[in-house]
Amino acid sequence: MTTDRILKLGRRLIVASFFVLALTGCWDRLEIEERAVVLGVSIDTVNPEEAEAEEDEVSHLQGSQPVPSKDMIRVAVQIALPGRIPLGPGESGGGGKGGAEKTVWVVDVVGHSLDDAIMNLQQQISSRLFFGHLRVIVVSEKLAEKGLENVNDYFRRNSEVRRMAWMMVSKGNAKELMVAAPKLERVPTLYLMSTLDEGIRMGKFPKDYIGIFWSNSSKKGQEGFLPYVEIKKEQNVEVKGLAFFRGSKMVGKSNPLQIAGYLGVKGINPAGYRVFVKLDGAPSTVMTAAAHRSSKIGLRIRNGKPVFSVHIAIDVNLEEKMGDKLHINDPKTLRRIELVQQEGSDKSYKEFLEMTQKLGSDICGFGEIVRSRQPAFWNRHVKTKERWQKMYKEVEFEVSTSIKIRRIGMKAK
Repeated sequence: MTTDRILKLGRRLIVASFFVLALTGCWDRLEIEERAVVLGVSIDTVNPEEAEAEEDEVSHLQGSQPVPSKDMIRVAVQIALPGRIPLGPGESGGGGKGGAEKTVWVVDVVGHSLDDAIMNLQQQISSRLFFGHLRVIVVSEKLAEKGLENVNDYFRRNSEVRRMAWMMVSKGNAKELMVAAPKLERVPTLYLMSTLDEGIRMGKFPKDYIGIFWSNSSKKGQEGFLPYVEIKKEQNVEVKGLAFFRGSKMVGKSNPLQIAGYLGVKGINPAGYRVFVKLDGAPSTVMTAAAHRSSKIGLRIRNGKPVFSVHIAIDVNLEEKMGDKLHINDPKTLRRIELVQQEGSDKSYKEFLEMTQKLGSDICGFGEIVRSRQPAFWNRHVKTKERWQKMYKEVEFEVSTSIKIRRIGMKAK
């Protein structure tokens, strides 16, 4: 055999080997029709006696294996029905409860832990559960107050779960949000997701995906928070505030307007909240809308304790006036409006920070500011997350705001 023939044979073998490797690319494929695509998950607490009567012997034999002493949970999943999810604008929209029932299937089970409940669920579903398209996780307020250690552990270990999914705390039963049928969306989970995504775009809510929540909860000088929601009579969902956490336990909640307090302290834009401003001595009230925020946080150590100076600058637009005696074209009147709103903002921001201190939940990350700017003080006097949770209740805040009216609108004559 000549050298040329050996070289040609060698080239052919190399090319053939590439084809062989390419043919193995689909050896582990799983058709989408063979998967049960989970879009949403809800988790509630459940009465142990009721749950034990409902539970099947899937992960253990009753009476033969020790089980966790914690309360049992009820897990409901929202599974997409193949071929029923709308793909274009012509297929989107309401459809009421019937529309929701045609696009998704809600199944619930009980279990001693989240993994146990998912195993019980898989026993009832013919296709393999797939969490790659999971968009919303809803936990009840009662479960959040007891702690989300098991919930966080399970989903953080699951490689299919995206960090861009939303986790939220529901007032009342979390399963109600899985079976809700909002008229603006045929897929309930997508309505929940779009409610929060649009809130970010309109300046009503901070970006707080599940990955951000886990990251903040893991920091030594910061705590996590989640959206606190409630389902209303017309199957719509209201964002009622922030659910404050200390570690993995929910320790309190805010009202809707106090979300603006967090956004202002962090200087997050766009700004989208409106407030009433009542002038002293004048029978008129105006409504202003925040257009832009910026914040500057200073830190100094005084008497062995951190002192934070928080200055928040807000540009506002005059949206509405109530009363004919108020002349908004007068610069003095506009200045009075700015000073009155500034005084009210100072009070509301300080009350918001004092509330987080009372709960021991540093959701704004002031501890991380101490770690980065005063590392020697942190290493000597704080060191751990638990010690910062105690110290945070004693730190001092000096809050100041500046309000500037940029636009007063136009009026047709």
